[in-house]
Amino acid sequence: MKSTIFALVALSTLAACGGGASSYTTRGAYTPVQLYATGPLQKACVAQGRKAASAARCGCVQAVADRQLSSSEQRRGVKAFKDPHKVQEWRQSDRSSDNAFWASWKAFGQSAEQLCSRV
Repeated sequence: MKSTIFALVALSTLAACGGGASSYTTRGAYTPVQLYATGPLQKACVAQGRKAASAARCGCVQAVADRQLSSSEQRRGVKAFKDPHKVQEWRQSDRSSDNAFWASWKAFGQSAEQLCSRV
């Protein structure tokens, strides 16, 4: 039950295109660089029209996805924005491909939460 709640919270956070620490990396010693990219998850995030889903936050989520997810995992993740229950189905599946995707998606969600929450 605890992992189910965690999965739903992680998905809700990701679906809102938000999360937890800083959205900036540093270039050199003093110049902060905000993460931003366009792609399938950024478009799905913006299309949801949620209050917290700003263009900057959705772009940050896409930038993290570009670092951590393959293009096929990103396309599959778009389905999670359209139907959040899909993630729960993948998490509980007995298929190895679903389990591998869930592990990647969970790690991605944690990173996006850490890097994009303040955008």
